[in-house]
Amino acid sequence: MLAEPAPSWNPLRDLQQILEYHFMINALLAGSAAAVMAALVGWMMVLRRETFAGHTLAMMAFPGAALAALAGVPAVLGYLLFCGGGAAAIWGAPRRAGSWREEAAGVGVVQAMALGLGFLFVSLYGGVLGDLESLLFGNVLGVSDAQVVLLAVVALAVLGVLAAIGRPLLLSSIDPPLASARGVPVRALTLAFLALLAVAVASASQVTGPLLVLALLVMPAASARVLTARPAVSLALSLAIGLLAVWVGLGIAYFSAYPPSMFIAAVAFACYLLARALALARRGRAGQRLGAAPGRPGTAGAGT
Repeated sequence: MLAEPAPSWNPLRDLQQILEYHFMINALLAGSAAAVMAALVGWMMVLRRETFAGHTLAMMAFPGAALAALAGVPAVLGYLLFCGGGAAAIWGAPRRAGSWREEAAGVGVVQAMALGLGFLFVSLYGGVLGDLESLLFGNVLGVSDAQVVLLAVVALAVLGVLAAIGRPLLLSSIDPPLASARGVPVRALTLAFLALLAVAVASASQVTGPLLVLALLVMPAASARVLTARPAVSLALSLAIGLLAVWVGLGIAYFSAYPPSMFIAAVAFACYLLARALALARRGRAGQRLGAAPGRPGTAGAGT
């Protein structure tokens, strides 16, 4: 019987031990591709305040995976089918300028229907619990060579499209009326971005599973935007945090009996808490400098 791996005080030795196994190399490659794609698409999603739409598409991945298992086809096909349909439904949901409540209601209807279909397909599936867990939480340690290549190709395609439409998409996200006045096709860009978001969710679901896909979509981007408002720096930080969450999460999972997706989400959440703490500390120092400035009330220069 083989002994379970145990961490040491030598990180290089631990890394060498992890890289001895092909399944861990595949997991790191697939997780890295998913992290890069999710972090950059997620950054734009957070900027556009469409996190609820991203959550809905993650819920759409759940019935997609269940239907794929029921039909006996690869789960990625179910992910893409339902996430794509969800993106189209969200895009077609009723909306008016300045009426975010109406749009949120339409997105909520799509999400509720997705959950209902998911439970229906699971009840018809009748598989063992282990199969159901892999549908909900992913199985990054079981990623094959073909899946790694496919995920890398999809990630490159998504990033290529995002780079091509990045400037008008950024303008339409920050100031839609101004973008429309300048001839930017705001509604078409919304559909294009929702399609990119659907592909990112469907692809990342293979790593973290549908229920934890928001860990890669939201938390790296949210952490980066807390730390800085500069777009280029914020994008770079989002990318770095996403990769860190995947690498450290997989490293911890290798020496643990618990699922990798939980550790990936935990590391991403820890990064968000650290970012919030740093932002609060920076704000406190700025307030102290402002209060100590000459001529401010309560300082030696007051009343002169």
